[in-house]
Amino acid sequence: MKKKIVVLTGAGVSAESGINTFRDAGGLWEGHDVMEVASPQGFLNNPDLVLDFYNQRRSQLLQVKPNPGHLALVELEKYFDLQIITQNVDDLHERAGSTSVVHLHGELLKARSTSNEDDVIAWKKDLNLGDLCKQGSQLRPHIVWFGEQVPLLDKAIEITQTADILIIIGTSMQVYPAASLINFVSSATPIYFIDPKPSLTPSAYNNLRIIEDTAAKGMPILAADLIGTKP
Repeated sequence: MKKKIVVLTGAGVSAESGINTFRDAGGLWEGHDVMEVASPQGFLNNPDLVLDFYNQRRSQLLQVKPNPGHLALVELEKYFDLQIITQNVDDLHERAGSTSVVHLHGELLKARSTSNEDDVIAWKKDLNLGDLCKQGSQLRPHIVWFGEQVPLLDKAIEITQTADILIIIGTSMQVYPAASLINFVSSATPIYFIDPKPSLTPSAYNNLRIIEDTAAKGMPILAADLIGTKP
C-alpha cells in the first residue's frame, strides 16, 4: 500500500507562474482593499467592481502555466497516494496533472448562483451583471469570500488526519481556518515546510523539516528525496 502524502499549498506556489499573491504588505490586493473585492458586502455594494476584478484575475490565469513546483507534485503522485489541499483558486495543480485537489477557497474558473451555493458551473470567460443561473439569479465568482463559511473544511480535516507525511508549500500559515490543518496530523507525522521566508519553527512541531526555498526550487528537491527513500 502506498504511503499517504497530504500537501497544503498557498499563494507562493502559484506566484512563480506569474500569479500575484493575495495581498501586498499594505493589505491591498491589486490596489483594492480586500473587503471591497472579496466579501459579500463588497459584492452587494459594487458588483461591477467585483466582477471586473475577478475577470482580470481569470484572464491572467489563462495566460500562465504550471511551474516546476506543480510538476514535482505530479511526479510524487506516481509513487505515493497524494492529495492536495490548496488555498489557491487557480487550476494550475490540475493543469500540471495532479488528480486529487481540494480547493478550500473556491475556484476562479467556476461561477455559482447567488441564490443557491450548490449550483456551480464551469466559467472561463468574463462574468458580468446579467449572467444568470438556470433559475434566473445572478451568477457570482465561485470564491469563498471573507465572512463566508469554508464548505470543504471538514473534508480537508478528514484528509489531513490520514497523512503519513505532510508537506506545506508557499503559505504564510496565517490564513485561518486553512492554517489550522497542521494541527490535525499525529505528533509522529513528518512535516516538510517549503517557503523562502518560513513562519514555522522546528521547536513548534515534532518532526518538522524546513526547506527555506521557493516552491519551484524546493519541491523538486524534496520530491526526489522522498522518491529515493520510498521503501
